[in-house]
Amino acid sequence: MFIGIDHGTTAMRFSGEPGMFKISRETAKEFSIEDLTRICPVDEIEGIALCYSMGDNISSITDIRKVKNRGIISREGAGHHIGGGTKVFDEVAKSKIPAIVIPGLHRGSPTDPRFKAYSHQASPEKIGIAYEVTRVLGDDVVVSDVSSNTVTLLISAGKLVGAFDACIFAPGSLHGALDVDAIRRIDAGECTANEAFQQAGVNFSLPEKERTRSVAMFAAMECAALLLLNTRARVALAGSLAPIIAPEVKTLLGCDVSLFDEWCASNGLARIARDVFRGKAEILGLDVDL
Repeated sequence: MFIGIDHGTTAMRFSGEPGMFKISRETAKEFSIEDLTRICPVDEIEGIALCYSMGDNISSITDIRKVKNRGIISREGAGHHIGGGTKVFDEVAKSKIPAIVIPGLHRGSPTDPRFKAYSHQASPEKIGIAYEVTRVLGDDVVVSDVSSNTVTLLISAGKLVGAFDACIFAPGSLHGALDVDAIRRIDAGECTANEAFQQAGVNFSLPEKERTRSVAMFAAMECAALLLLNTRARVALAGSLAPIIAPEVKTLLGCDVSLFDEWCASNGLARIARDVFRGKAEILGLDVDL
């Protein structure tokens, strides 16, 4: 049995072939490895793939025993730090169950070097999404994960080409890029950059009637931008806002759009665990370091 663990913005999701469950990141602070019995007996687990924060201190899919600082450079930066993800990571690490840590996409990743104009492209759970989507749609895909924030990735010929991170381009409901107003508030000492990022989504910047249309427009724009690099790629949406914005995105792009549910990342991570522990040495162009 193989388990995938998605460290999402608001919740942690756990998937395996017999079932799945999710808990809030606050509840995850009380996690123990025995909680995985909600999927299967712990002694039946052959391997786990999990994520932690930005995953920017590793560029390969790495054995948890080799990872330093849980695979991140620093806990400082964009994001809401609660402690649930830390607890889950540490419980898995001390369980002695074979486990791999998924990297994020960043300047050390084997993506198109032009994307490295920015330090960070995508957090690790997006790799799970990409793996699940390519399983269904094939090796050429643009997928936008749209919820609290928006992150869009391009996979060509089965390899990750690059991505737009949440603080670069399209807003989500809560998070987004820092505009001129945000920079002024930071410079004036009214908030930190991280606080500004967490209030840059459409819920804070637009009237309610304009929010969904705006998220749809910007997500479609990210997809269109990545389609410049692969015109034959199929388009997919994942995340909690995906079914809401899908009709508008489809209209704007003028093509079919496939939908994936909230379990896309954890399901994809479970598949990564299965394939890695059964001998696969590369996932979407990322090396495996066991």
